[in-house]
Amino acid sequence: MHSHSLKFLYPLAGVTVLSACGSSKKMEQSRPLNIVYIMTDDHTRQMMSCYGSPHIQTPNLDRIANGGVRFTNAFVCNSISGPSRAALLTGKHSHKNGKLDNHTSFDGNQQTVQELLQKAGYQTAMVGKWHLESDPQHLDYWEILPGQGYYYNPDFITPEGRKQHHGYVTDIITDLSLDWLENGRDKEKPFVLFLHHKAAHRNWMPDTADLRYYDNKKFELPGNFFDDYAGRIAAQQQEMSIASDHDMDVVNDLKMLRPGVKTRLSQAYTNGEYARLDSAQKKVWDAYYQPLINDFYASNLQGNELAEWKYQRYMHDYAATIKSLDENIGRVLDYLEKNNMMENTIIVYTSDQGFYMGEHGWFDKRFMYEESFSTPLIMQLPSRFKQHGDIPQLVQNIDFAPTMLAVAGAETPSDIQGVSLLPLLENEKAPKDWRKSLYYHYYEFPAEHMVKRHFGVRTDRYKLIHFYNDIDEWELFDLQTDPHEMNNLYGKAGYENVTKELKTELKKLQEQYDDPIREQFPL
Repeated sequence: MHSHSLKFLYPLAGVTVLSACGSSKKMEQSRPLNIVYIMTDDHTRQMMSCYGSPHIQTPNLDRIANGGVRFTNAFVCNSISGPSRAALLTGKHSHKNGKLDNHTSFDGNQQTVQELLQKAGYQTAMVGKWHLESDPQHLDYWEILPGQGYYYNPDFITPEGRKQHHGYVTDIITDLSLDWLENGRDKEKPFVLFLHHKAAHRNWMPDTADLRYYDNKKFELPGNFFDDYAGRIAAQQQEMSIASDHDMDVVNDLKMLRPGVKTRLSQAYTNGEYARLDSAQKKVWDAYYQPLINDFYASNLQGNELAEWKYQRYMHDYAATIKSLDENIGRVLDYLEKNNMMENTIIVYTSDQGFYMGEHGWFDKRFMYEESFSTPLIMQLPSRFKQHGDIPQLVQNIDFAPTMLAVAGAETPSDIQGVSLLPLLENEKAPKDWRKSLYYHYYEFPAEHMVKRHFGVRTDRYKLIHFYNDIDEWELFDLQTDPHEMNNLYGKAGYENVTKELKTELKKLQEQYDDPIREQFPL
């Protein structure tokens, strides 16, 4: 799969090169490229200005996209945090890497991309959110959040034990990463840095400096905010509705903390994130939220008015959390620019999946619908790459590991299921044999948000989903005529051939990726 030109561009890391200061640009190009892989949590394309967001400006993320490429059809294979991280590290679907849901532990003894990169002479570092229920392996440096981690004054796990850092988590993860880049690594060797942010995970706690940033912004309500889920049985049965007090908690999620008010998750907030604030942080926090709390309980909103109020607060806090994220990504870009590293470094920015920002009336992820199945993917590229601008091909998070290996000039083991994205970056025209469809499989039920188990296939135009386990429902969408996936065409007259073709493609993918579900539900 690796052409000679690829080997020429990215020789194996064992090749000796002169130190960067005395080398010509040509010598610099003979060293394998560094990789800065930035992954955020629950950050969706709808909240990035480079993807045309009406809600928010993300100037530093836009710098990455403007300095390289924007993938317009990037997706995940299982829209939930832990499994998405396992897919990144292994290049394999969930049923192959064993991490089906957030609760199972990731087997770190299996082959991972950081192990293969280490063997190719790379230094490996992981900072921030790990979320795999097992200790990291094959990393020269790691400092990770326990579980989901906290926004304020967070604990970190290190090989030497736990430590607490004072401050805001997005700043701290960036500080640790920049410190490793400056002081922790051998500057003669190529590296991969996995810079994994907690932001913008629930419950969306902005930096105290950014609390008021979006106060004058009225966020536009999605057209299908009051979706009635007609013809979509599984969508009727979830628990991720912004309107529902059970699903979106006014105390935990929207910070409406008041003595005597007990909600399903109020204690999670008072004993959790709120309890982490030190006295100075709490003073600023309370000064901002108390007037909002007083107004909220005085106004006694009901029905649609309450749902829309909750939407505005959710969007406000999420957007303000992204402000710090974008600024800290700017700090990383500034460091790389200042140290003349842009020509020998690929910067990848993505998230563990997409997220609902009120579409279908929802927050969270999990479903194979576009908002959560898709993920942002932008890359800043050295000038030697031919591709610039939008890449429309179907790509998936199982492709990240083989892409890193190709960048390193290392062989991709045959059991890796993803494919390298390098041909899309190196050539202005995509390879003719690029994939025409993507496979998806979600397992975490019963669990928080109660989204049914399902698998499915997506082509450039259609999507076919099968919900199974305690339900037997099919959904078919024409993404060209129905981009918001409101009209289930499954079983409707005129769609028999399309359905048959998609089922054939789905079966082919289940066989190709060796998903045992095909024995249970033969198509």
